Amino acid sequence: MTIKENISLLPYNTFRMDVKAKIFAEYSSVEELRELLTRYKDERLLHIGQGSNLLFTQDFDGVVLHSAMRRARCVSEDADYVWIEAENGLVLDELIDQLCDMGISGMENLSHIPGEVGASAVQNVGAYGVEAKDVIETVRTVAVADGKERVFTNAECRYGYRDSIFKNELRGQYIITHVVYRLNKHLKAQLDYGNLRGEAGQHPTVTDIREAVIRIRRQKLPEVSETGSAGSFFKNPIISHEAYERLTRQIRDDRIPHFEQEGGVKIPAAWLIEQCGWKGRTLGGAQCYEKQPLVLVNRNNATPEDIVNLAAAICKDVKDRFGIDIHPEVNYI
Repeated sequence: MTIKENISLLPYNTFRMDVKAKIFAEYSSVEELRELLTRYKDERLLHIGQGSNLLFTQDFDGVVLHSAMRRARCVSEDADYVWIEAENGLVLDELIDQLCDMGISGMENLSHIPGEVGASAVQNVGAYGVEAKDVIETVRTVAVADGKERVFTNAECRYGYRDSIFKNELRGQYIITHVVYRLNKHLKAQLDYGNLRGEAGQHPTVTDIREAVIRIRRQKLPEVSETGSAGSFFKNPIISHEAYERLTRQIRDDRIPHFEQEGGVKIPAAWLIEQCGWKGRTLGGAQCYEKQPLVLVNRNNATPEDIVNLAAAICKDVKDRFGIDIHPEVNYI
């Protein structure tokens, strides 16, 4: 267990906001986590992974918890599937890299997404036609209030688009400690999103798909190790079919990029933002990324206020022009 006071959170958030936490505590076991929850039961708590899906807007007057649990193991298998249990502090992309080396399929489309295993199950991360919910079997948690363990089934997690019960009804009430994934021993390629099929080549292996995903992401997304960002900042809005028809009539264009969803139509937020002229523009030290307008970056020592103001201006312009609300995927702290 490691406990530090008045520590800068600069290394612990990918937006690179130099804010401080009153206490930073890192645990190496579930038992240590329970001990910390008891010790700091009267403090404000925040559990983070790599800090890749949040924006610190000010110093955190409380306890920031982080996991040093980083193992994965096979817990079961049959002729077609293997069940892998991963600890919450394991970097998601490191897990996927190991799985692809073993020829295990199911998560390769999620390659190169920043973050750790626990956070990915909270956010239901997704890319190139695959979401975490597609492979999550169960989620093991510890209750913040009393330290008791509870196991959630996939259905109980109530996964939705970039959403779960842990972001809504149970926000802040449970800490995910382990995630069990059901994965394929035989490749079941998902290649029908964007240009992934062309990039992966004919008859790709699971490693081919992973490498193709990484190449595509690097072409249009900044490396968080080089440029401060939180990946995709906005969710893609889902509107009704009626609203989509009105939109095509309004702008006299039936070529609006869209994806059919159950109960609606998903419109790429990047397209909406680019149509409003924000691609590459800056506000203070923050920028709407020049290669992918869905991403906001810390271009020139941005303050938290710079990021918040840029996001608000983009949302307002999209609403004013298209009548569509777009919302941040990033959590403001």
